[in-house]
Amino acid sequence: MDYSTPETAAAWPETGFVVDIASLYAYFAQLQDRRCARGKRYQLAQICALATLAKLCGEDSPWGMAQWAQERRQVLEPLLQLPRRVPCHNTYRRVLGQGVAARDLQQHVTAFLCAQRGAGQSVLIAIDGKTLRGTIPSGSSQGVHLLAAYLPAEGIVLLQVAVESHENEIVAAPKVLACLDLRGKIVIGDAMQTQRELSAQIIAAEGDYIWCVKDNQPQLRADIEQWFAPETHVKGFSPVPKDFQTARSVNKGHGRREERTLTTSSLLNDYLDWPGVAQVFQLQRRTVNTHTGEERQQVVYGLTSLSAQAASPERLNSLVRQYWRIENSLHYRRDKSLHEDATRMSDPSLAQNMATLNNLIVGLVLRQGWRYLPQARRHYSGCLQDALQLIFGPPG
Repeated sequence: MDYSTPETAAAWPETGFVVDIASLYAYFAQLQDRRCARGKRYQLAQICALATLAKLCGEDSPWGMAQWAQERRQVLEPLLQLPRRVPCHNTYRRVLGQGVAARDLQQHVTAFLCAQRGAGQSVLIAIDGKTLRGTIPSGSSQGVHLLAAYLPAEGIVLLQVAVESHENEIVAAPKVLACLDLRGKIVIGDAMQTQRELSAQIIAAEGDYIWCVKDNQPQLRADIEQWFAPETHVKGFSPVPKDFQTARSVNKGHGRREERTLTTSSLLNDYLDWPGVAQVFQLQRRTVNTHTGEERQQVVYGLTSLSAQAASPERLNSLVRQYWRIENSLHYRRDKSLHEDATRMSDPSLAQNMATLNNLIVGLVLRQGWRYLPQARRHYSGCLQDALQLIFGPPG
């Protein structure tokens, strides 16, 4: 089965067949194999390709991957030139846990996704962490925790690193952003990332930031909250002039109606002791359940290095709303559709590499125009040819 063209093809001696030089399989073939040569039966690229194919077609655990490949061995064995039989589940666990470094796999997956036509052009980078609950030992509360930098407009994880047990996201975030080109980019994070040092680092890297401000920065929150509070009129004193600009939006979907009102101001820039601050904002959210009529209201405060000329209230409102795609489009899909938290893994390296493959599946599927991941996986399960094209064919 040949997915190459004469102009863009190369033969890989490890597998004995021809693939496109820009294909995902070609990127897998560049991974450094950390296993010793003795007793090695399968090439690292073969295992990564089989695991990705199985995930595309609906399998999430090493057991499921092994059985999926076994059922399709008549197609996969000659295609990949597998020795005698397809890998068993322990082979997937061992190779994906010990055979490839997590950083190496992450870099090659990101390089492949960013090499697609039009990829990597969006400016907003969302950073957020996620604990892999399937790695939490019985009787403990601590498992593998990963911090990701994500392009919410494209579904691409630029970098994902494990947060060490003696660290937290505040320590890990500067390391993640130091590895990225932030020129012309906007970094957005939750309240945990609202740190002076991180803000200064982003400004020095010629990027911008948008932070929410909560109780971990009590004085900063109090100052911004007081600025947006209704002013009490005192007889004999004129009200303080303010430069408020406001944008409102209404969104409907998933059984709810959300009204968002974002108000900005630039008059606190000289007062606040914060690196690069150019605006502060208040975001009021009113959500109504269209089925029950239940209403919820929330007020969030924040600050940004984007000037009023660079980010109007309308644009800032849109950027802040996009941040939640890292939860809804990435973490939710990994949990609910790819069953990440339900897959038990005691090996931290295996867990991190499986999470990277989950990120890859999300990026691949979104690039193909699929909106719902379960629907896409059912399609690829029934149309193996299309799944093979994503792995061995030229990038879309």
